[in-house]
Formats: sequence, C-alpha cells, structure tokens
Amino acid sequence: MGGFPQPTFFLLFLSLSIFVIPSTAHNITEILSGFPEYSAMNDYLTRTKLADEINTRETITCLVLPNSAMSALAANKPLSVVKNVLRLLVLLDYYDGAKLHQISKGTTLTTTLYQVTGDAHGNLGFVNITDLKGGKVGFGSAAPGSKLDSTYTKSVKQIPYNISVLEISAPIIAPGILTAPAPSAADVNITQKLEKAGCKTFASLLVSSGVLKMFESALDKGLTVFAPNDEAFKAAGVPDLSKLTNAELVTLLQYHALARYNPFGSLKTAKGPISTLATNGAGKYDLTVTSAGDSVTLHTGVDSSRVASTVVDDPPLCILTVDNLLLPSELFGKSPSPAPAPEPVSSPSPTPSTAPAPAVSAPSPSILSPPAPPMASPESGPAGAPEAQSENSSTGSGSGGADLKAPALLKTLVAASAAFVAWAMLS
Repeated sequence: MGGFPQPTFFLLFLSLSIFVIPSTAHNITEILSGFPEYSAMNDYLTRTKLADEINTRETITCLVLPNSAMSALAANKPLSVVKNVLRLLVLLDYYDGAKLHQISKGTTLTTTLYQVTGDAHGNLGFVNITDLKGGKVGFGSAAPGSKLDSTYTKSVKQIPYNISVLEISAPIIAPGILTAPAPSAADVNITQKLEKAGCKTFASLLVSSGVLKMFESALDKGLTVFAPNDEAFKAAGVPDLSKLTNAELVTLLQYHALARYNPFGSLKTAKGPISTLATNGAGKYDLTVTSAGDSVTLHTGVDSSRVASTVVDDPPLCILTVDNLLLPSELFGKSPSPAPAPEPVSSPSPTPSTAPAPAVSAPSPSILSPPAPPMASPESGPAGAPEAQSENSSTGSGSGGADLKAPALLKTLVAASAAFVAWAMLS
C-alpha cells in the first residue's frame, strides 16, 4: 500500500480519536456509596439536590464528613441550612493530598459552591486552606477572625483532575450560616422576590388570579417557579392574555411551576418530560429540558425559553427567571413544521412552444407538528468572586457536563479518517 506506512497511519487515526472521546462524568453518590462511613452525608447530598450540582462540574473537590460529624451538623437544622453548610465543603478547584502540602506561601483562599449562589456576602463563600506545622492541613472560613476548626484526615477518592474526595474532621462554619431561617409560606414573600428580580408583571398576575395562594400551599412540600421577566410579556408573538378565560390564565400560570424543589443543577441532569402544577393527566402540560454547557432551555412544544438566573435556591423553594413566557401547546396549539420544498423534476429544457409547468402548492397547514427542540448555546453567568469569575454564579451552576458538540465533531473526524483511509489505499 502506498502513502504513509501502516504504523504511521494507525498513530494518526489514534490521535484523531482522542479528540472525540468524551470525558468520563463523575457521580458523587456512586463514589460515596462504596464508603458506608459517609452514608449520612451521601443521603444529604441527595436530599438537597447538591449531588446534581456536583455531578455537572468538571473540576471539583468534595470535603466529606464521617457519619458522626454529619449527624451532629444536621441535628435539628432545616434542610436549607444544611445545604448551605455542605456547599462550603465543595471547592471549585482540584486538591489532593499532595497539592494540599504544596500550597504557595502555605495558605490560600479557594472558592466554594456557596460563594457562587450569590447568598454569601463578602468572602463568606471562600474557604481558608493552610498548611500547618507537623504535616497537618487546616480548613476554616475565610471570614476575618475565623479559626481553622477542621483538619485534613485522609484521601478518599481521586479522578485526576476531575474530582477529588477528601475527608475532613469537622464541618466548616461561616459566620451566621447556621442561623438562617428555613423558607416557608409564613416568612417568604414570593411576590417581593419576584418584583426585585424584574418579574413584576408575573407577580401581579399571580396575585390577581389567586395562583399565589396555590404556590404558597405547595411550598412546604417543595416548589420550583419559572418566572418570566417583564420583557417576556412585551415580546413579539406573545398572545393577548386578556383574551384568556380565568381558568385558562390560572392554568398558564400553574404551567410556570413544579410541585417539587428542582434547582438549576437538577434541571441540567433532567431527562424526559417533567410535569408542572398544571399537569392533570399523562402527557398534559409538561415541559422538556435540554442543556448545553452552562445553559438550560425549557421546551413547551410551542416555544422555548432559557433559564436565565436563580432568584431563590433554599429547599424547599427554588425561583428561577426565564427569558420567555412558557406557552403550553394544550392552550396555544403546537408550532407548525416548515413546509417541505418541492422536489426537483428532471425534464427537458422548456422551449418557446412548451407551456410552463404548474406551480407546486405547499402542503396544507391544517396538520401541525411540534419542531425538534432547539439546542441552546452555552451562556455564561455573572462572576461571583475574583477567583470564580469563570464560574456561572447567576444560576449557582457549574461549568461542568460533557461537551454536547462532541457528536458533531465525531462525525466530522470519522468522515475525515475514512477519506484518509481511501486515499492511503489508492496511493
């Protein structure tokens, strides 16, 4: 065979293949399931949905607590408080045992998931890591005057440089983090938070329709709200809501909420249709979700909307803003598919005596079908802190997850490789 020798060709093909092999995603709950001494923390990572957020990050370090320390932390505390403390134990950088002892100048501040939520004031979302004398490494809050109350105990699991799991002796406590009240219908002003987030029109409709009381009733068991911003109601193509009956308006507003706590990180891992408060039967008034990088898009069958930011993320309540009004197909019909172009007909070139062919009419638009959900492009959120400017703080989400463009790249490289093989064989 002419051209490149076979060993050279094989190495070239192997080098091309490396680029299309997707990175292996980690699963923190599966990792910890092999260590019963961390079963209590594993349970709380699942209950708070924090595991979903961890699993979407590409580079991360989880500081885990033995069962005794975790049980003492969670005793008599609301789930929202426990989640914030656990967020402080998730570092947005990769640290293993060796790196802990090689910290420049012996001490550093590192960003955590708590910092990128936007709820941490100042540097309360940072953790101080200090290489102490005698081979010990201490951990503490970055708040001025905080003590290094926790120490590195041992390494649990590493997938360089994807995820590292390290055991520490005690939780890291930022000032005031244990005294935050749990959200409930009694002390959470949903309309006030919506108005502050630029969703005044949506808040007004919730009040006037009575749907706000439905949201408050569902709050204790879990509630997620997708709140369209004020500009969404002014966008071109938005139906005239004044023409809806009161029952239709109530259904439309219920369609913008889920009867469970489902934060941004969980949406990124959602598969299949998800039911809403308006769902009253199988396949009715549901949503589908697609994600690409840090972007999450909701699809209704009529339109799509990007999840823009997180307003509240405290179990059992999550409020997220969306760019567009969510229009259920059950109320507004399905989006029509584009009419297919007429196929070309082979025929002799027309002569002056030949009559022109009759025009091909488009199919009747009376039969409509929903389009395939569009693939959203990644959006980056506002920076949370100097060290975390590359993180998506607007949603409290990470820059994790496999690159969804890999299939397209795979097709291109496979086609190129096939062409190369054919050329090499003919050479």
